[in-house]
Amino acid sequence: MSRQLAYCTNVHAGTDLAQTRENLRQHALTVKARFAPHTPLGIGLWLAAPAARQLQDAAERTAFARWLKEQGLLPFTFNGFPYGDFHQPQVKHRVYEPNWLAAERVEYTLDLVTILDTLLPAGHAGSISTLPLAWGEPALGRDQLTRAASQLRQVTQRLAALEAEQGRLIYLCLEPEPGCVLQRSDDVVRFFDDVLDAHGEPDHWRRYLRVCHDVCHAAVMFEDQRAVLARYAAHGIQVGKVQVSAALRVDFDALTPAERPLALAALAAFAEDRYLHQTCVRSASTGVVQFFTDLPQTLLTAPPAGQWRVHFHVPIYADKFGLLGTTRDEIRDCLAAAAEDQDLQHFEVETYAWSVLPDELQPDSLGEAIAAELQWCAEAASELFRTQP
Repeated sequence: MSRQLAYCTNVHAGTDLAQTRENLRQHALTVKARFAPHTPLGIGLWLAAPAARQLQDAAERTAFARWLKEQGLLPFTFNGFPYGDFHQPQVKHRVYEPNWLAAERVEYTLDLVTILDTLLPAGHAGSISTLPLAWGEPALGRDQLTRAASQLRQVTQRLAALEAEQGRLIYLCLEPEPGCVLQRSDDVVRFFDDVLDAHGEPDHWRRYLRVCHDVCHAAVMFEDQRAVLARYAAHGIQVGKVQVSAALRVDFDALTPAERPLALAALAAFAEDRYLHQTCVRSASTGVVQFFTDLPQTLLTAPPAGQWRVHFHVPIYADKFGLLGTTRDEIRDCLAAAAEDQDLQHFEVETYAWSVLPDELQPDSLGEAIAAELQWCAEAASELFRTQP
């Protein structure tokens, strides 16, 4: 099967099925008209827990699947990370709740498995991305990591049974994120090698539990994109999905003394109240990377020096905003490396922060802006997506 490219619908507010459907009608169909007028448009579907619960009704699922097909929308991947209202006035650390120690996380993920199986056409594999166990503070002890593995096992057992009984392959993808239990690729490797394998069935884990590699997240942590993918491959861990995303970047040492306060002021416009914007600062002289939980904290405590990388998903077609840069080049590096992995099929543009961009960066049409992102991605990796529009 050819590589598939989607945009993630967690950019749209709404927690119930009616709101989800209206968002797709209002925005996704605009994206389709601009980017894929003659072929199905891939979407990375986000369903908040209330919407997922509504779709446990078989008639509702069938009707929704029929409507999606009629509209030419193909949800081959789900974003199962945000559980509740992802667009409430303040999300911050709430996005990590419930975590993988909670039964509610298992129930929600199993609900998504049931829905995705119904929505996918015959012969298509599906992926579901999920949070990297929990926020990193307080650190999880061995017993808690083992409990998380046990919770994940409930999902992978369901996925194994689904494939055995119906031939449908769906895999769950842990998504490393700055500040979380799994924030770097070596954290993921340790969890697979030391915790999951100790829990039994290593082949089982590696077929149904994979990684969602978010380009922005790795870039914020100053991880080399190609090295990350190579590390996973060396340890037999499959990447099930790449989230194509870009972070804010500021090279203070490349700015003049007069420009640095202006760059700080520009960064302050991105320090908003809804989402967590983890920031890493790398010293130009020592190479040491310092982690800050949120951008406002960084602005208050870190001097304007070295390189700052901020977990703020910015439009992937932009390479700079005045004195501020982006990590767009990291996307090119990742896609080039991903082209070498024939088993990696799912790619999802995930710029969920459009609504909290500074006013001067707000698009006139969200649908047209998302279509422009997809077009940039398809052109940036034309060989990877040669079957795409």
